[in-house]
Amino acid sequence: MEIARYSRHLLLKEIGGPGQAKLLAATVAVIGAGGIGSPALLYLAAAGVGRLVVIDDDTVDLSNLNRQILHTTARVGALKTDSAAKALAALNPGVDVILRPERATDASIDALIAGADAVLDGSDSFATRRLVAEACARAKIPLISAAVVQLSGQLTVFKPYLGPGHPGFHDLYPTPPAPGALPSCAETGILGPAAGVMGSLAAVEVVKELLGIGESLSGWLLMYEALWSSLDRVRIG
Repeated sequence: MEIARYSRHLLLKEIGGPGQAKLLAATVAVIGAGGIGSPALLYLAAAGVGRLVVIDDDTVDLSNLNRQILHTTARVGALKTDSAAKALAALNPGVDVILRPERATDASIDALIAGADAVLDGSDSFATRRLVAEACARAKIPLISAAVVQLSGQLTVFKPYLGPGHPGFHDLYPTPPAPGALPSCAETGILGPAAGVMGSLAAVEVVKELLGIGESLSGWLLMYEALWSSLDRVRIG
């Protein structure tokens, strides 16, 4: 059964049997089961990442469903972690899904990501992103950070513990934005498939980091513009 499930991975020289075994043994913590976390979690479960830690304190709202594809109309009002567990179990029951229905805080973040081989941040708060980045830097865990606003997205990998050439969160965002400078999607809107693009790209980077294949996005910022169908990559710093 497992050979059939992962047969297309096994055919890839970059993955094969040893790589799939690494994925099955890996733990990934995902901050947010929303627009980015939804497609990322689905693809990571489908890829056979053995243990997924889902961190989100929110509940499913009808307005989420244009982009948060983990959830369904029938699960409106449910905790997003519980809804995610149902979707991921239906897709791949062999994946161990750990639910953390809480907000990442100064007091909790180190414990929430402890033991993770990679962290994916799809949160919608600058303060949370900074908190997660600092914790990952302390723990020397690769952080895949993805964001989407309206029809645009950004993606990078932070590994500042590797030294020069691997900038951290503070190198990309040296000062916090002014109050109100980062309006929410409830204020500005968001294209659902654009969030899907960024969540899928983030899942790719997680797999690359877990397997050590290809070129890491550490030190690079990938920018997506849906209106122009463009992907651009620029150096950070």
